[in-house]
Amino acid sequence: MKTSVVGFPRIGRMRELKFACEKYFRHELSAEELDQTARDLRLAHWTTQRDADIDLIPSNDFSFYDTTLDTAALFGLVPERYRALELSPLDMYFAMARGYQGSAGDVHALPMKKWFNTNYHYNVPEIDDAADIALVGTKPLDEYLEAKAAGIETKPVVLGPFTLLNLANFTGSRQLADVAEPLARAYADLLSRLADAGAAWVQFDEPWLVRDLEAQDIALFKKLYALVLAARGESRVLLQTYFGDIRDCYADVCALDFDGIGLDFIEGVQTAELVAKNGFPANKTLFAGLVNGKNIWRNHYGRTIDAVAALRQATQATIVLSTSCSLLHVPYTLEH
Repeated sequence: MKTSVVGFPRIGRMRELKFACEKYFRHELSAEELDQTARDLRLAHWTTQRDADIDLIPSNDFSFYDTTLDTAALFGLVPERYRALELSPLDMYFAMARGYQGSAGDVHALPMKKWFNTNYHYNVPEIDDAADIALVGTKPLDEYLEAKAAGIETKPVVLGPFTLLNLANFTGSRQLADVAEPLARAYADLLSRLADAGAAWVQFDEPWLVRDLEAQDIALFKKLYALVLAARGESRVLLQTYFGDIRDCYADVCALDFDGIGLDFIEGVQTAELVAKNGFPANKTLFAGLVNGKNIWRNHYGRTIDAVAALRQATQATIVLSTSCSLLHVPYTLEH
């Protein structure tokens, strides 16, 4: 049975990322030195997972500050007040993350909210009328190729368009329905480029699917992915959910043209029942989130084996053993 990790902690064994960023903010570290620290951390984290025999290792789960903010910047969702500062891309990013007070101007950071039911906080994306929604960055592609150059095949991880739109604040005249199609086409552009680069799997995280959904929410989700999935080329697309079950849209998700679906069997109260009652498509891969991504305790392998056996009774699909969510929410190590 293959294994998959939804996401990996980025802070570093000795909190190297935190200290490097703080030095950069104090002008004690150059942008080039900060970038090298990030490269060293990414390689260490990919290597750790490879040496642990993880089959599907995530990339683009690294962030200087917040992956939601990374995704917003990737698709041009940068409010005009930050663009007006005329800073470098890195400093404009940090201005959105933590504010900026200097010779170029004075702006507050984007607001922060709790990331679903965790103690992690994310920067709330803001979509104003000046936003030109398109693929304007290369971070997922760059980090995939960076790992590949090191001899490590990864699955690029990107926060999905449905969740991004539902997390965002709309501060202009445009609303969600106005930007859905342009954003989906930008995601399709990214998926096409990752496919051209040789990514075997691409993971789109859609935790918003575990919330209470209405018919119009499900219709939006279908509309977005009809456009995105058409651009996948030879890549296989994994829809990853976590922090609950997808009882409101299970049948709809299973009917769509995803190659793999990641389900949370830890916090997903009804996930096992949904699969047992409705089955799971034999032509898709089930990424079974059976290893708790938020719990500090060792995994109970006996229970995991029993859960996998029950899943094999419910479906003929290939099963991949996965974490229930990103490991961002657990300590990196107790060694120190």
